[in-house]
Amino acid sequence: MPVIVSAGSAFPVHRHQQQEITAAFSRLVLGDDPDLALQRIIERTHAATEVEHRHLTLPFDDYWQLADFTASNDVFIEHAPKLAAEAVGIALARGGLSASDVDIIAAATVTGVAVPTLDARLIPILGLRQDVKRLPLVGLGCVAGAIGLARASELVRADPNGVAVLVATELCSLTIQHDDTSMANIVSAGLFGDGAAAVVIVGDERAKSLGISGVHIKDSASFLFPDTERVMGWDVGSYGLRVVLAPTVPEIVRDDLRPLVEKFLAKHDLQLSDVRYWVAHPGGPKVLRALESALELEPSATAHTWDSLRDVGNLSSASVLHVLDKRLAERDLPPGPGLAIAMGPGFCAELVLLQW
Repeated sequence: MPVIVSAGSAFPVHRHQQQEITAAFSRLVLGDDPDLALQRIIERTHAATEVEHRHLTLPFDDYWQLADFTASNDVFIEHAPKLAAEAVGIALARGGLSASDVDIIAAATVTGVAVPTLDARLIPILGLRQDVKRLPLVGLGCVAGAIGLARASELVRADPNGVAVLVATELCSLTIQHDDTSMANIVSAGLFGDGAAAVVIVGDERAKSLGISGVHIKDSASFLFPDTERVMGWDVGSYGLRVVLAPTVPEIVRDDLRPLVEKFLAKHDLQLSDVRYWVAHPGGPKVLRALESALELEPSATAHTWDSLRDVGNLSSASVLHVLDKRLAERDLPPGPGLAIAMGPGFCAELVLLQW
């Protein structure tokens, strides 16, 4: 089985309390003479996210200068590769590996468009080998971190001596629409943060030769919920990336997720009560509570997820890897099964079975 050796997270230097971001967003979309009723809606909505701090790529005043998608995407291309490289560097150092050891580089993002893709841009920044295999994961949104774990582990499974790095990088603040007072844009502006997270995965033979003991990746499963194309995603136009976020997401999670998880676990003769370690994407308070209700989880099961949400907000594809980073930081955990779970545009779910 492929082995997760290490993880690392990186964030822009601009860190703010939620109230500061709320005030800046209100000025951005409402102007100097705001509709006070709408301003109160923004304040209540942002407070309800239970996010306490977030990181932003730019200083507040610079967001006013992003007049169109070209300007926002230029900022993405400038900052995203450097942030991704920082996360990868941390993960490699923690795993005792160097850039020259990497055979596969997978890079996930949904908040900007870069061609060449982020994985290609990381080769010269990190000093990766010129023959490194590349796997760009673009457009998967919040589910991409879990999908990346699954796909990268499959590549490593085919090469037991291989080393793969997965990095998810999202600059969500660049997608906020200046002229949009819809609830989707308001919720998005109160929930999502900027950041990157990386994971190092090695084949079992490589793990043995290096004397590495880590978390094993046993299996994965994907599911696309029918008739949910407009539940979550982007509308893409000259204005950039306009969020699509339906209020029915918690309902889908609460009503439809449990049978999928139980069926997947049953393949491995496991039940929900057997899962000792949960690595859940922090989709937001309503989504997270729906997941806890559907799977009958104790508060301790999702403590790291709640911590991630409060500390940095929802990082889209990077969030589940940030939660995994927190899990891996715990030492001397007793052996047992774990489950990484994320959901995203489609509407879809990805499950990754882990073994501590």
